[in-house]
Amino acid sequence: MPDSRPGPLANLRVIDLTDDRAIYAGKLLADLGAQVTRVESPGGDPLRQRGPFHESGASLWHAYFASSREFVSGEAESVAQLAHDADVFLDCERLADSEALLAANPALVIVDVTSFGRLGPWKDHQAPGLVAEALGGIAATSGDVDTPPLKLYGDQYAFVGGVYAAVGALAALNHARKTGEGQIVRLSTHEALGSILEHVLMWAWYHEMLPFGDGPVLRRQGSLHWSSAYVVMQAIGGSIMITPTPDFSRQAAWLIEEGRGLELLDERFSDPANVAEMIELTMSTLREWVATKEVEPFFHEAQARHHPYGWVMTTPEVAGNPQLAARDWWAEYPVGDAIVSGPGAPYHFSETPWRIGGVQSPPL
Repeated sequence: MPDSRPGPLANLRVIDLTDDRAIYAGKLLADLGAQVTRVESPGGDPLRQRGPFHESGASLWHAYFASSREFVSGEAESVAQLAHDADVFLDCERLADSEALLAANPALVIVDVTSFGRLGPWKDHQAPGLVAEALGGIAATSGDVDTPPLKLYGDQYAFVGGVYAAVGALAALNHARKTGEGQIVRLSTHEALGSILEHVLMWAWYHEMLPFGDGPVLRRQGSLHWSSAYVVMQAIGGSIMITPTPDFSRQAAWLIEEGRGLELLDERFSDPANVAEMIELTMSTLREWVATKEVEPFFHEAQARHHPYGWVMTTPEVAGNPQLAARDWWAEYPVGDAIVSGPGAPYHFSETPWRIGGVQSPPL
């Protein structure tokens, strides 16, 4: 029986004027119960034409990213009227005057999402997905030494920008609820992508202090981690992410138990100066050993021994994943007149449910 309790954001009113750079923010808020109104231009939302498509012709991409919203078609005047009664306003460069909206509704939180922000030499540039990932530095870390940099799978820029937009909206809303003071949150997707480069920037700045590599740019080496201690290996029937961390001695013990890796006990590997050689020998030994294992039972055995191996599951295997099924993770999305299964909640609340709401078509 469907859970009829209100979601945790049930009293939140949100106006959504985002494009793909932040449409995920509206989904995060709407699926938590916020009343999100997506304002489409009179000519229609171009994101409805984005594939993949259902057999009915409706966009599956749009059904996922624009879930749980009501849709209206409106011009600038109607948008301003909607904003007057809203708590949060999500925008991707469709608003001409954010300050005027804030003046009319001083408690309003406006999240202004642009590709590069409102200041700087690139402020008027545009950056759709592939461009954003290239300029944000992420593409340069992908691929292998023999390939050009690669595009990341999917629309990672949309997820990253959307998460930051939602976080910024709720943080500013918390302030507004306490003080009555709304504000404009300026979000640059270029900076959002740059913020997830993790150790790449640390390497550029502090590479002389680190034991691996020979310069400020990390080598592109496919699935092999920069430390050389994490890599996808081929097993029988599939691939598996392998690492001897966090305990090399425990990994060596398992290898020795199976008649491999005695050379890893060499005393010279107790010297930190030889850590790179020790990692290289461990990984080559693991590669030969893993190639003899059936991937699924091997994964479960490793986890039972508390080794953090990860079975690289294909899309059909993820769709049939028993862990996701046990947690009732899959959700039903309305697509045109049909219902399809899709990704479910990224979190579970004990008292205030997450759910996909109905989708209303916009007026023509």
